[in-house]
Amino acid sequence: MATPIKVGLAGFGNVGSGTYSILKRNHSLITQRAGAPITVKRVAVRNVDRVRKLVDEDVAVSSDWHDLVTDPEINVVVEAIGGIEPARSLILAAIDAGKHVVTANKALLAEHGNEIFKAAEEKGVNVALEAAVAGSIPIVKALREGLAANRVSSIAGIINGTCNFILSTMRDTGRSFDDVLAEAQRLGYAEADPTFDIEGIDSAHKLVLLSSIAFGVPVNMDKVHIEGISRLEAKDIKFAEELGYRIKLLGITKYTDYGIELRVHPALVPMRRLLANVEGAMNAVVVKGDAAESSLYYGKGAGSEPTGSAVVADLIDIARTADANVSERPKMPTTQHNPGAKDFADFGDTVCSYYLRIPVDDRPGVLADLARIIADNNISIESLIQREAPQKEDSTEVILMTHSTIESLMQRAIRTMQQLKSVRGPIVVLRKEELQ
Repeated sequence: MATPIKVGLAGFGNVGSGTYSILKRNHSLITQRAGAPITVKRVAVRNVDRVRKLVDEDVAVSSDWHDLVTDPEINVVVEAIGGIEPARSLILAAIDAGKHVVTANKALLAEHGNEIFKAAEEKGVNVALEAAVAGSIPIVKALREGLAANRVSSIAGIINGTCNFILSTMRDTGRSFDDVLAEAQRLGYAEADPTFDIEGIDSAHKLVLLSSIAFGVPVNMDKVHIEGISRLEAKDIKFAEELGYRIKLLGITKYTDYGIELRVHPALVPMRRLLANVEGAMNAVVVKGDAAESSLYYGKGAGSEPTGSAVVADLIDIARTADANVSERPKMPTTQHNPGAKDFADFGDTVCSYYLRIPVDDRPGVLADLARIIADNNISIESLIQREAPQKEDSTEVILMTHSTIESLMQRAIRTMQQLKSVRGPIVVLRKEELQ
């Protein structure tokens, strides 16, 4: 039997408690699959008295995370406290002490992953991060193992359940963003301060980790173009539906001729695509490889036991390789760096097709002015629809769909159109992702 795994668990919130529950409930099964018993020896939490009542008597509980690092019997530290500090200090101290680390902390890894992965490589220990991206979906394992023979060309995913719940509910009910957000907060899908979710930051954290693993490049949050969903209107969701699309907040990374794309934004996805039919708080990721072609990974992206499931899966992997030579263990993302990898793309070079909703005067010549500006920027129009103006009103809305073009050209055209006297307000711009 392989070396027993004794875990130091930092934090006992959703992720920590879910991890502990799974390890206890499925102990025999996990031991069989890991080839060694995996048990929690110590827990470090703020509220010691509360957690002592929730764990077995043989589990030591303290308020100092240093106890996990200095305990010689602990060989894996699970960081489930979240945030940047003290999580970063804990992880680096655990690595320095020669302990493996499992973490669900996507924000920390997105900001400080290069430092953490380098330290782990130098010490010959693992930093396992399956739980940091898409909860219970084994997307990290899929990229590292199941698709290891492939040159990955793109990843597109719904990787924030809060936003997907909001967009699904807005489409089903026709209600406003603010109204549905309030419901998501009441149901526990959204935090009291939902900024990280609704502004796309959480999705960006996850995306840079996926891109690093897929393309062998360092994590780099500065290279991500981020747009959230807070300014989306119910009418655009309705118009998209009429045109055969659904709006989803996507995290997209592509390996292109002009560099590696990293972008998070709402996008129109054709209804016939599986990704368009992911509803509620679920997550889904589509990966395209040269050999496997397209594969879809679907499941719960958050929650106590779904995320705990991914943490325990990482613990099982560590148990299986605990006695292996350092060279035989999984590599850190940044140590897989591809010397031939392209630089990150400038967002202005991105190639997309677009949906525009333009409020305009209801009079002759307006459509011709818009079409001329589009043509002057070498953009091809796929369709142009003028909504019927309400009675007794002198304004209407034009829905314009384009073929693929360069982002910088599209933005130049939008700036020019916005200056027309016939344009009554801000132009709504959304990108389309056909996902062919």
